Amino acid sequence: MKRTILTMIIWLLLIVDMQAADWPMYRVDSARSGYSPEQLYERLLLQWTYHSPHPPTPAWPTRNRQRFDRAYQPVIADGMLYYGSSADCKVYALDAVTGKTRWTFFTDGPVRFAPVVWRDRLFVASDDGYLYCLTATDGQLLWKLRGGPKDEMLLGNDRMISRWPARGGPVVINNILYFCAGIWPTEEIFVYAIDPSSGKVLWCNDSSGGIEMDQPHPTARAKSGIAAQGYLAALGNTLLIPTGRAVPAVFDRIKGNLLYFHLQQNQYRGGSDVVAADSHFFNGGEIYTISNGVRQDRIGVQVAVHPDFIISSSENKIIAFDRRNLLFDKEVIDRKGNKKIVKALTPPVWSVDLPPGALAPTAPLKGAQKPGGDLMGGTAWSRPLLSDSASALIVAGDHVIVAGQSKVLLLDVRSRNVVWDTNVEGTVYGLAVANNRLYVSTDLGMIYCFGGLSGRPKTWEAKSTKPQTAKNAIYTTAAEEIIQRTAMTEGYCLDLACGEGLLALELARRTKLKIYCVEQDPVKVEAARQLFDSEGLYGVQVTVHQADPMRVPYPNYFADLVVSSRSVIEGPNAMTLQEVRRMQCPSGGIACLGRPGAMKQSMRHPLEGAGNWTHQNTDAANTLCSTDTRIHGPLKMLWFRDTDFVMPNRHNRGPAPLVDKGRIFIEGLNALRATNIYNGRTLWEYPLEGILLPYHRGESSLGVAWTGSNFCIGNDRVYVHIRDKCLCLDVETGRKTAELQPPQLPNGKPGKWGYIACKEGILFGTLVNEQYLIKGWASKWDTSQQFTESVLFFAMDARTGILKWTFEPEHSIRHNAIAIGEGHVYLIDRPHATADESFDLAGGQSEAKRRAAARGDSEDEELRRLREHPTGRLLALDAETGKVLWNTSNDIFGTMLAFSTKHNVILMSYQPVHQASRLSEWGNRMAGICPSDGTRLWDVKAEYESRPILNDQTIYAQPGAWNLLNGERLPFTFTRSYGCGIPVGSTRMLVFRSATLGYVDL
Repeated sequence: MKRTILTMIIWLLLIVDMQAADWPMYRVDSARSGYSPEQLYERLLLQWTYHSPHPPTPAWPTRNRQRFDRAYQPVIADGMLYYGSSADCKVYALDAVTGKTRWTFFTDGPVRFAPVVWRDRLFVASDDGYLYCLTATDGQLLWKLRGGPKDEMLLGNDRMISRWPARGGPVVINNILYFCAGIWPTEEIFVYAIDPSSGKVLWCNDSSGGIEMDQPHPTARAKSGIAAQGYLAALGNTLLIPTGRAVPAVFDRIKGNLLYFHLQQNQYRGGSDVVAADSHFFNGGEIYTISNGVRQDRIGVQVAVHPDFIISSSENKIIAFDRRNLLFDKEVIDRKGNKKIVKALTPPVWSVDLPPGALAPTAPLKGAQKPGGDLMGGTAWSRPLLSDSASALIVAGDHVIVAGQSKVLLLDVRSRNVVWDTNVEGTVYGLAVANNRLYVSTDLGMIYCFGGLSGRPKTWEAKSTKPQTAKNAIYTTAAEEIIQRTAMTEGYCLDLACGEGLLALELARRTKLKIYCVEQDPVKVEAARQLFDSEGLYGVQVTVHQADPMRVPYPNYFADLVVSSRSVIEGPNAMTLQEVRRMQCPSGGIACLGRPGAMKQSMRHPLEGAGNWTHQNTDAANTLCSTDTRIHGPLKMLWFRDTDFVMPNRHNRGPAPLVDKGRIFIEGLNALRATNIYNGRTLWEYPLEGILLPYHRGESSLGVAWTGSNFCIGNDRVYVHIRDKCLCLDVETGRKTAELQPPQLPNGKPGKWGYIACKEGILFGTLVNEQYLIKGWASKWDTSQQFTESVLFFAMDARTGILKWTFEPEHSIRHNAIAIGEGHVYLIDRPHATADESFDLAGGQSEAKRRAAARGDSEDEELRRLREHPTGRLLALDAETGKVLWNTSNDIFGTMLAFSTKHNVILMSYQPVHQASRLSEWGNRMAGICPSDGTRLWDVKAEYESRPILNDQTIYAQPGAWNLLNGERLPFTFTRSYGCGIPVGSTRMLVFRSATLGYVDL
């Protein structure tokens, strides 16, 4: 009898399942509402747990506004659960009832978005730039569509992806499918409408990447555009495209034209999430009107739609707003004191506090009635529930499902009771409801299924099978010889003509190499993928692409090591050597090809014409211009990374990166890091706790523009001073080789290191004047550790640290007024500009106006008085001995020096850079000086607003150019939109920030 009753209950549950709804796309529908009409059981039981082979590898792991792939988002239809893997580049189909894997499908790149189920088909967007159409039942490929114009790939966050990855998560509405490809507006963005039955392109918008438009800063305008980053949403005739860190762009989904993209109005608001409902869309915790994109109010980060409510999360609260009465007209006073009407969220009717973690059901709560409404009006209810902010939120029937770190809760909308909760592993980012079951996905790659049936839950865990590979003997020998010959155990490896992947497998087993394999035979490609997948290596360490070995879609320069499985059997193929060299990393990339015992090894040397950047302003001569002759426009992406390296506040102007022999050296808040400049791989990191803290507190807008950098490169070392000493680090390994001590102050007390430079085996430095401090752009900003002038100049042996000589100025040495070259040190000894120390230029014009009124004088005349700065003397010292070779006091007005060794001219000028055009930095004069005796070659009036660049015999300084040999103004003009920082140069280019990236190809 009991068994009969149990059988009837099971059959009833199955009938309910058959009547229940699917969850065919991310957040169930095209509006991403996160709402399903299904009523879940209030006593949910774990049905099964699925351990993905690998946890997700997010596209932007440190970006909180781009969290679209923090978990594998499940979609459910016809008894199947589908998800895409960003780790192993696969699409998975599981039995939605049991959790058993039914089929898998490989794409050529990470899959970062949930598939879309439409009728009997499954649509998948991949970082390889393609949209795939698969049969939903067995994963057979029906067709695929490339989003970008070419099959070009590059390294993006350590993964080989398309130059135009499909980062606009697909959506279907009214039997039309939409997706986007491309993330860099300068390289084109493609928005598609597709017939899902045939794959026919209905329209393609390829004009939304190079739009001249207003940028987030109120005075900035430049070319940029739409960069799809997140799941597309569609409602009515509009298509909403999230742009990651900015607000969504809105298109007419029928015609394909851009309706609006309000970047400047919303500045730094935005995110990769978007939910549409009624006449509004929700993004980054804000409410916008769909018709015009106008922001209305803030609502909360996670949003889901219920027939009666808009439900959101805010901190650790869940809040419900009346969907029928979401906004009201509110009178406010603007900055000018005028009254105006704005839209605002209807005020809360009531709220209740529940301590975090208190999950026991409570009695229904009573709320005050809103005038003219009832409990459903305005904010109907809110309560704190989680120990941290919610990371996922959906609605099923009259239940809110909300989740966070390790926790999932079920709330009844009407009673506001917590009716069920459970713990899971990891932070929940994925929720779905289908067929009376709740599916939960976490950032650890876990997928849970909860339902109403009792029984022993099943656990599925993918494990490596480690197949026997007896036929690997020759590849084992080859792998060991390659490792022994090259000593390469980390970095990017290319296996050209990889066959079935046996050489790459042996290398992967013995090293930490990230291996990319190319094979033309599709049968061998599939065999290699299955081999690496069975070993748990596919995607996370080894990836295979089908391509002609003579025309590989990979980028130039990326491979630290190049091998070839085919060459192990056949010997090197001369036909592929040109492709090998193209992809081989300059400055140390190794190719090792051939049969075991007869392998040929070659190292790629630095690129001809490639320049270095060894000091803050390029070199010790302060030219601000690299000697690089290779780089020219048009520029395009070579690689990119989401940095996990903590940098100081950019407004405080920390030290510029330095480049030497294929390595870029970046100083962060707590460390110095070396990176391969050709592929973005981290080479080493040296801890320096709090090293740039003085460039992080507040916003001084002084920074290295005034203080100079604290590190430089010379003699195959990185020299970085930490005030009381200088550390010497090997450029190749980051190993500390020495610590050098500065001399004492003239009074015998210890001093603090300021300026630093290295030239021809000599390390130069200064001891700062700790009593002289320039005020920040505003007096509240902290400049207490940003020293700009010094009381002693010294030189020491760069290897031993033995002091060679010192020079004590009569007045003071400004760090910018030092230039070194051709065996000489040129510096200006000059009194302080007292106004810099005493006058806060924030509101400086008004201060000048006030003083002028008190004097009965003009404002311009008062500014002239404030800018009075005593002249000084220019000296030339012998770099080896410190002997003064000559000095001149002939109207030495400059605050900076630069030296052209090629043309034998010293440039004396100002550096009126953005927010540093202080009283002593006029920017209205420059002079050329003979380095042999200090005589004036020329002296001209010149209006400019950036630090001068010495490029051969031309001086570039925004907005013009001058002849270095005679000071004549040249017929050249360049302008830029708003941009912090300064233009810099190379032989063929000027590069700068102009709202976005700007450059001039010379």
